[in-house]
Amino acid sequence: MRSPDGPTDEELAGIEELAAAATPGPWYVRQLDDDFAMSLVAISTVPDTGHGERWPDFDHRQIVAATLVQQPRYADVADERWDENARFIAGAREDIPRLVAEIRRLRGLLASAIPPT
Repeated sequence: MRSPDGPTDEELAGIEELAAAATPGPWYVRQLDDDFAMSLVAISTVPDTGHGERWPDFDHRQIVAATLVQQPRYADVADERWDENARFIAGAREDIPRLVAEIRRLRGLLASAIPPT
């Protein structure tokens, strides 16, 4: 159960564990296109080239996730926020570990500023 006062130390450790187990970052949003994954919005380990590469001109092993695969409709979302979701996922790879570190830093400052009772 999540604490209403913010994440517990155990929850922070769990978040760090998940981040450490994921594919290393940074991650990028890529716009790809081909006959099998039309208008693919993907999260990738390499930056977008701006050329909308078609397979086999991109390495599928660089793709971490996809927020839109139109043909066939494998990945889609009703609110059509494919690009926004992709940017969030790509950013989270580096943002989440930074936020956890900042929480730990701030807690350390608080602990050293509050005299023991």
